[in-house]
Amino acid sequence: MQLDNRAQTLLKALVERYIADGQPVGSRALSKISGLDLSPATIRHVMADLEEMGFVSSPHTSAGRIPTPRGYRIFVDTLLTVQCIDEAALELKMHAAVGVTPQQKIIANAAQVLSSLSQFAGVVMSPRSESVFQQIEFLRLSEKRILLVIVAPNGDVQNRLLLTEHDFTPAQLIQAGNYINQHFSGLALSEVRQRIQCELRQLQNDMSSLMQAAVQAGSDAMEEFGDEVVISGERNLLNVNELSSNMGALRKLFDLFEQKTGLISLLDVSRKASGVQIFIGGESQLVPMDEMSIVTSTYQVNGKIVGTLGVIGPTRMAYERVIPIVDITAKLLSNALSY
Repeated sequence: MQLDNRAQTLLKALVERYIADGQPVGSRALSKISGLDLSPATIRHVMADLEEMGFVSSPHTSAGRIPTPRGYRIFVDTLLTVQCIDEAALELKMHAAVGVTPQQKIIANAAQVLSSLSQFAGVVMSPRSESVFQQIEFLRLSEKRILLVIVAPNGDVQNRLLLTEHDFTPAQLIQAGNYINQHFSGLALSEVRQRIQCELRQLQNDMSSLMQAAVQAGSDAMEEFGDEVVISGERNLLNVNELSSNMGALRKLFDLFEQKTGLISLLDVSRKASGVQIFIGGESQLVPMDEMSIVTSTYQVNGKIVGTLGVIGPTRMAYERVIPIVDITAKLLSNALSY
């Protein structure tokens, strides 16, 4: 839905004032801060239109208005003016934290930098490594149900259930496992998938499909096993008024931090898109409240996207400041991890 210039200016002024002080914004205040030569009555009329379109709402306790998640979305997408962040100062802060430390320490420090600069929660998903396997074994559970056992080079074990169209005998499963282990052990599963497509054309189609399914399931299992999310500053969220008053939702959020599985899913979605991504309110389908937003960006190692980082905070965050913090931190982390 298109807004005219007057409505855009008033919405931008309202969101910026509400982000600054957290109080509903009245028409008289908007007439002073918007820079428009409009009467309070005209502003009230525009505000009524914006409320009808779902961009602002009126709390019961005040005549002023506050932005809705939809209002924040149009503000971020079309009205936001991003601040200039002192990249050199941020780089010094990153270098002071990074030094010559191992990869996991660098990642943990990046999360701390995000948290300290935003005063919210900083999160970093560790780089995904190639899903290399040492050994694969197939175990027949019942007709068309097979347990896939994947052993990593470090001894970690992952299990996956395969549902097949063909009922394989134990001898066939042993044959398939021996073939994969003999020819592909120690390789990345992504490479195994490509080679199987080329080398197994002479085998029976059903056996080839079993191996393809095993490689796909193994790849998924090994990637999930290697995922780790580092979180810093989550207790900062207890100091946010809009969040501290909703302890039930905060409890769900901290459960999300504790379990990390849903958070990994969200960060993984962000990893598939380049640049800064912003999830406002329920858009993420994981953060349990409309008052929460997540700003994320991907980072790279030697030119390849390997992970995601971001800031979790209230919808009433200073996006113009948080966005460049996330963006620059992602670039600095990319530089720190590349060689």
